[in-house]
Amino acid sequence: MPSKEATARIKINRLLEEAGWRFFDDENGRANIVLEPNVKISETQINELGEDFEKTGDGFVDFLLLDPNGKPLIVLEAKSEKKNPLSAKEQARKYARSQDARFIILSNGNIHYLWDLKQGNPNVITKFPGPGEIGNHYAFEPNAKALASERVGKDFIALTQAPGYANEAAWKNEAERPAYIEKTKVRFLRPYQQRAVERVQEEASKGATRFLFEMATGTGKTLTSAAVIKLFLKTRNAKRVLFLVDRLELEDQANKAFKALLKNDFTSVIYKQQKDDWRKADIVVTTVQSLLFNDKYRRLFSPTDFDLVISDEAHRSIGGNARAVFEYFIGYKLGLTATPKDYLKQSSERAGQRDPRDTERRMMLDTYRTFGCETGDPTFRYSLLDGVKDGYLINPYVVDARTGITTQLLSEEGYVVETVDENGNEVKEAFAGRDFE
Repeated sequence: MPSKEATARIKINRLLEEAGWRFFDDENGRANIVLEPNVKISETQINELGEDFEKTGDGFVDFLLLDPNGKPLIVLEAKSEKKNPLSAKEQARKYARSQDARFIILSNGNIHYLWDLKQGNPNVITKFPGPGEIGNHYAFEPNAKALASERVGKDFIALTQAPGYANEAAWKNEAERPAYIEKTKVRFLRPYQQRAVERVQEEASKGATRFLFEMATGTGKTLTSAAVIKLFLKTRNAKRVLFLVDRLELEDQANKAFKALLKNDFTSVIYKQQKDDWRKADIVVTTVQSLLFNDKYRRLFSPTDFDLVISDEAHRSIGGNARAVFEYFIGYKLGLTATPKDYLKQSSERAGQRDPRDTERRMMLDTYRTFGCETGDPTFRYSLLDGVKDGYLINPYVVDARTGITTQLLSEEGYVVETVDENGNEVKEAFAGRDFE
């Protein structure tokens, strides 16, 4: 039985070949994998690496993957199955810099990370990117400086909807402005929405590639997302954006919103309606379930197809198996949520084990870790209380809508029904709340 080291080597070799990398010259082209600096691997040598996959001492077997010009493109640090690939992170960084390679793959055959040294930290991937896929990403140079310097005023979206709005007579006359806005549906960012976009600019300028917005329901997450999308597309920090939702009604709602807000500059489509020509669009909206079905995201998309992935209601749309879809694509990531983590924490402390909020709390905590917010502070937060204080929201109030039946259900006796059994005898049957549920 092969050792864990040999098993990892076999898996990594297979993943490389499946992605289109070549250990030796063949009809598809010259070898683009070398072992250690400038040592090409022959077909025979692949089988001669033996079961001792890792070197003795502090070093590890390094694969260097080359671009079409034969220059270093990716350093692959391989670990045995029993070890965490991230343990080779710093060594891989030094080696990649010495070879002037921008990308690093860390793998133990089962868990793989792709690390773009120009874009933050290693991200989980489900398969290795091919020469063409990574090449496209390599040619695409995110410009954090351009992102940070772009002016985002309150009319950032309005300038896309109606570029000449400021010269309209109805706009110049302040008395007519409300009617003009109502007629044209032109939208202006609220101060806190501007601030959310500015926080992305600030964090991106520091090297961040993941952002999380915690914004209360009714505060305009979709409008804020549209501003972020415009910012990334306009500054060429993204060539295409993926907007993930977890329900069909949200898919249609988001697409209609993006068309209304951005159609003069950018195109938006629902993936299932444009399966054959989605590549023409700037924004692709889809349910995460659609991409998960039959591994569609891996079969039909490459990791470099989207440079900005936005997850609506992030703790649900990237929970469980859906996380694989979210992590598959390389680039910037933005999560949106209306559920305050602090509330869920408090709810969990009061709730029993069967309370569904406990599950949601765990999903939320995991979401914060996913976006690099382990401290509990998202990139931007605008709570219900903030919205009430600023006059954009009103506090919810409770309506007591009890009925006689519900009152009885909650009592110790329960809701009692008198019936007649098959023998003609009168019997009483009691039902509790769980029976009605």
